[in-house]
Amino acid sequence: MSRPWTFAVARDNLKQTVLADTEVPDLGDGEVLLRVDRVGLTANNVTYAVLGDAMRYWEFFPPEPRGLTAQWGLPPLWGFAEVAASAVPDVPVGRRVYGYLPPASHLVVRPDRIDHAGFRDAAAHRAELPSPYNAYRITTGDAVYQPDAEDLLILYRPLFFTSFMLADQVIDNDFYGARQILVSSASSKTAYAAALQLHGAGPRLVALTSPGNVAFTESLGCYDSVISYDDLDRITRTPTAYLDLSGAPNTRAALRERLGDLLVRDIAVGLTTQVPNAAAAGEVFFAPVQMRKRRQDWGRDGLEQRFTQAWRSFAGTVAGSVDVVVGNGPDDLRTTWLTVLDGRAAPRTGHVVQM
Repeated sequence: MSRPWTFAVARDNLKQTVLADTEVPDLGDGEVLLRVDRVGLTANNVTYAVLGDAMRYWEFFPPEPRGLTAQWGLPPLWGFAEVAASAVPDVPVGRRVYGYLPPASHLVVRPDRIDHAGFRDAAAHRAELPSPYNAYRITTGDAVYQPDAEDLLILYRPLFFTSFMLADQVIDNDFYGARQILVSSASSKTAYAAALQLHGAGPRLVALTSPGNVAFTESLGCYDSVISYDDLDRITRTPTAYLDLSGAPNTRAALRERLGDLLVRDIAVGLTTQVPNAAAAGEVFFAPVQMRKRRQDWGRDGLEQRFTQAWRSFAGTVAGSVDVVVGNGPDDLRTTWLTVLDGRAAPRTGHVVQM
């Protein structure tokens, strides 16, 4: 087993990083050691760090058991891991899983509610945290898993979960009575994954993006029009719902001035500018809330079936729109983190790190 390590960032300065040698604890009864294998880094992970305190993301992977002080945080990542050691017969060594992982070489979990599809981590410190982030999918029982498409799952599945539930909530609420939907940071993966599901289903869909990303956003084909942040006066004055994925205060202020009472809904979805925007928005979208509603409406199997159908359609569409760049090891993980944090990742680029 390679020497274990942990990457962390200063919670009050996300550009300050540390790479620490750590020890893997001996397993207790009911525990499993995962070797983190391959993860993605997107603006979504930066969001987890920016909202780490407000949304409790820092609590998933505490720094103290890894020999780090509380000033450091471990930004959660999504990806694949393999069972390296196990004290749970139903989760044998060699099993490959997909889920929420630390920026580190290893993770100890306590599997519970084990079935053919996966398990949940029942570690005490995660008991009060949002349950969707505690689920680990076993690849052999995962309906959307394809061995030759792991990188798409790494980069898009967590984003697509948010996008899928966002689009569903908008449709479920009859588009809030709006005649147009504005989407900021429209070139981001979360935004256009939602747009692909909303396009043609209701009101006109308008992309807001930076001047340099206009051509790329137009090429996606999922928006009825694309407007640069420099040209917000081109926005039609009509009842409008705003899905804010950028968190940019100037954009929100300009839209409110332009639309006034015609801005019928202002929803903070995420952020790509590292400015928490929940307080300024009318409401905050949190995917697990809509997921719980749909589990009640459709049942677990019904929700899973709809997600699988939507994912397969999306994956077939998006495969040609992303250039995967693969890094290797903790040094590349740090470099990639800083690239994404600084907003230097091109919209077509998907960063994956082989740990």
